Formats: sequence, structure tokens, C-alpha cells
Amino acid sequence: MQKIQQNLFISPNAFVQWAGVAALREAGPDVLRMRSIYNERRKYIIGRLRELGLGICVEPTGAFYILGNIKSFSQDSYQTAFDILKRVHVGVAPGIDFGRNCEGYLRFCYANSLENIREGMDRLARYLQER
Repeated sequence: MQKIQQNLFISPNAFVQWAGVAALREAGPDVLRMRSIYNERRKYIIGRLRELGLGICVEPTGAFYILGNIKSFSQDSYQTAFDILKRVHVGVAPGIDFGRNCEGYLRFCYANSLENIREGMDRLARYLQER
């Protein structure tokens, strides 16, 4: 049920998608500003994850999610994701939720403030140091 619920509510419904199309057509300056902000967050999280020893196979260019390879720390992304949440209060998605080929990865989201992302990465660093 958890996997079903996660995937049923992962994307916006049709009328919200049409509103997004209108925004993209009419909000050029705002879109450019947000692209710049998300790119700053993207670059930051990629650098921090690499510093922490999580391999990044593919750098995202069109989304605000990134997969970090945790195989050197754990072979169980599901258990690791919940352990991180329990111990340092950082929410990440287990790779296994996205198929067998994503086992050994965690999915991180950078659709948050840079300040919160920094805090999350600092907490993740503490978690990995304790392991």
C-alpha cells in the first residue's frame, strides 16, 4: 500500500499541468530566476553527496531529484532510508522503490531552500560518520 500511495500522489493532476504550461509560456523572467536557483541547489547537493562518498552516476539536468550510490555503506536502500529518517530526521527515498536497478541508491530531492539542503547534508554527514 505504501508503494501504491507514493506513486499515486507523485505528480500533479491534469488541470495543474495545464496551469504549468501557461506559467511556462507567460512567466519567462520568473522561470529563468527559478532555473538559476534550482541549478545552484543542484550543484551544491551534487558536490556534497560526492564529498560524502555517495557516487553520482548521472547528474540531473531536468528534474530536482538525484540518485546517490550508497553501496559502499549499505546494500539495503529501504532500511537505510528509514534509518536515516529515524536517526537524523532527513527524508530520502529508497532506490528500490524505483525498481531493482536502483537498489543500492537513495533518491535525494533539492526542491527546498539551500539552507535546508545544507542542514540535511550536514545531518547526513553525521549519520555516515557514525556508521
